[in-house]
Amino acid sequence: MNSLLRRVALVMLLSAVAGCSSVKNAKDSVNGWFNGGDSALSTATGKKTTGSSTGTTLKYAATLRVNKYVDQRKHSNPRLLGITTQRVRGVDGKELLLDQEIANIVTTAIKTRFDTEGYQVLEGSSASNALFEVFGAIKDLTLNVRERDEINIAIETTLKDLATGKVVWSGLVTEKHDRFAGVSGNNKEDIVDYLNKELRVASNKTVEAVSASLMVSQPELFNLTAGTKPIPGVTVYVAPTAAKPAPATPATMMPSHGMQPVPPPAYMPRASDTTGLLLVNTSPSRAKVYLDGVYYGLSPLRLEMEPGVHAISVKLEGYRMVTEKVSVRKGDNTEMELNLER
Repeated sequence: MNSLLRRVALVMLLSAVAGCSSVKNAKDSVNGWFNGGDSALSTATGKKTTGSSTGTTLKYAATLRVNKYVDQRKHSNPRLLGITTQRVRGVDGKELLLDQEIANIVTTAIKTRFDTEGYQVLEGSSASNALFEVFGAIKDLTLNVRERDEINIAIETTLKDLATGKVVWSGLVTEKHDRFAGVSGNNKEDIVDYLNKELRVASNKTVEAVSASLMVSQPELFNLTAGTKPIPGVTVYVAPTAAKPAPATPATMMPSHGMQPVPPPAYMPRASDTTGLLLVNTSPSRAKVYLDGVYYGLSPLRLEMEPGVHAISVKLEGYRMVTEKVSVRKGDNTEMELNLER
């Protein structure tokens, strides 16, 4: 009897151990530690790359269409993101594959960023009505998971004026970073979040550089004073010069003033709800004025500026350069008097 009880207990113990093993293996299989299931990195599980375009307020009159970027990477697989030498939950093998082509992800990120910035991005049949065309090439977009997660991004973008066929701006945006592997856990979603974070930075730089150039070439579309600025990580190939003033229209006549000509009203920069007015005067005048390293014109000068602290420099041949900081407040006028010394 005792021998029978011992055999029954042994059978129950072995069954319990086998049951625990089966549960563990099933759980590990679901989590991707063992083969089985789809190893592709789902871009839908990551955080939004640039934010939703729903309800975006159009700020600019510049309409554009964004063509699909061309994948010029060395990878033969358009969905290949990189390789992993570390164990990543949900990934089988050494290749990191996305659930869609890299070119689609980059194009969507750029397009969404333009939309969020306030441009009207035209698609479908209305795309032919756009004023500008955006297109480009992906030179590199690689994320490798090793002892550190390493990401390299190099995206070329070109902006073309569709009316003239002229290239308004062209440049290369690069991003290169690394981090401790698995900051939020070695899993597929964490890798996608890291990809989206760095792609968001590259997209922001691209749109910022394009916007700055459009504001130079066609400031009337933005209701801003022309000006551009250097952006870290952006190598500019083509950029416009400051827009030329529109040709004067024939003067009208005023009989009450002896037929004297009346010039057309000139645009006068002013402070607004979102910008401030900066007035720069120098002694002597006709000095070159630079704001944040960008040349804006000769003094005296009136400029609409974004609120904040700006670095201002004035140069005049035969005089010492003067550099100061100025704080511009929205809706307010800020006046500077700079004396140049020999």
